[in-house]
Amino acid sequence: MPPSAAGGFPGFAADTGAGRLLAYTLGASIAFHATLLAIRFQPFDLSKLQDRGPPLEIALVNAKSKSKPVKADILAQANLDGGGNTDASRQAKTPLPVLPKANQSAEIAVAAQRIDALEHDAKELMTRINSAPAAPAMPKPVEVPEPVVAPTANELMQRTLEAMRMEARIAKEIEMYQQRPKRRYVGARAEEYRLARYVEDWRAKIERVGNLNYPEAARALKLYGSLLLTVSIRSDGSVEGVEINRSSGQRVLDAAAVKIVEMSAPFAPFPPEIKQDTDILHITRTWMFTKGDELRSE
Repeated sequence: MPPSAAGGFPGFAADTGAGRLLAYTLGASIAFHATLLAIRFQPFDLSKLQDRGPPLEIALVNAKSKSKPVKADILAQANLDGGGNTDASRQAKTPLPVLPKANQSAEIAVAAQRIDALEHDAKELMTRINSAPAAPAMPKPVEVPEPVVAPTANELMQRTLEAMRMEARIAKEIEMYQQRPKRRYVGARAEEYRLARYVEDWRAKIERVGNLNYPEAARALKLYGSLLLTVSIRSDGSVEGVEINRSSGQRVLDAAAVKIVEMSAPFAPFPPEIKQDTDILHITRTWMFTKGDELRSE
């Protein structure tokens, strides 16, 4: 008989759900056993419980005591119950003994003592030197006078001739100095009356001769200017020399001034009051050639 349309095969749906549940249960069991196999189980080591106390350090100490500390902080080669220079809980950094700190004042004191000792030794040495007998003075060497050699007759003659030459030269220089002419220099202003009178007469003659012989070239070319001129006159009135101290800038005017002096010479001889102390008189004046064709001396 064929299956019915409503129900199909009886038990098919129920069998399918039970298979799935069985597959899930089997997979979970495999995974759980695999995890258990991966974990390693070891017996508990009881010896580790004995190392839970505080660790002890070992150090070398630079001191020791008779009493043993109740609670030791470190292990050392000797018993040391306390020690050091502080109440804080500290440990020595090195087993070497503590070196004393350098004391600056002590070094200064030692240096001062050494200086005092050196000064004392120096004083004693100076005292010994001063108290020692002085060494005898060395006698001065006797100077032996050199033998005097008498000059020969020829040397005496040469010395005499040299002295005579020197005496003659000195006498000649004195004579030449005495024979030198006594000179006197006079400017535009003569303080002494005896000189002022002579210089004024000289100026009047110069202007008179100059205006009578005014240079034609200066008049024709309309040349004007001034110059400083010095005329040296001997005691007899003759001209020793003419010197242009400052030029006018025109050669015609400078030459005309010198020509006027030569035309005016000789001048009057010196009067006795001038001649007694003056041999040559130097007269320095300013000569001016004016626009009015006139010569003036100032």
